[in-house]
Amino acid sequence: QVQLVESGGGLVQAGGSLRLSCAASGIIFRFNAMDWYRQAPGKQRELVARITSTGSTDYANSVKGRFSISRDNATNTVHLQMNTLKPEDTAVYYCHTAILSDFWGQGTQVTVSS
Repeated sequence: QVQLVESGGGLVQAGGSLRLSCAASGIIFRFNAMDWYRQAPGKQRELVARITSTGSTDYANSVKGRFSISRDNATNTVHLQMNTLKPEDTAVYYCHTAILSDFWGQGTQVTVSS
């Protein structure tokens, strides 16, 4: 059974930093691309960052230069380091992977105050 468990969300002032983590189980983690998505109130869920099994990364234009995704295959964990946070980064952040079908974590709330 695939499980993705996010942690690290919270309330931070604009300009601050947060580090999200996603612990994965039930998959051969090192073979999977891992993603972070976010969904703000009234908006569609959007892809924030992706890291492939080989470590290649890709980011939404809105977070390039501020966010960094990384993975630790020894602990089956993917991280999202978020720096210089803005109020528009406020959203629920979800960890995601796909193995024939999509798997999502429960989400973690990130709130950035102005």
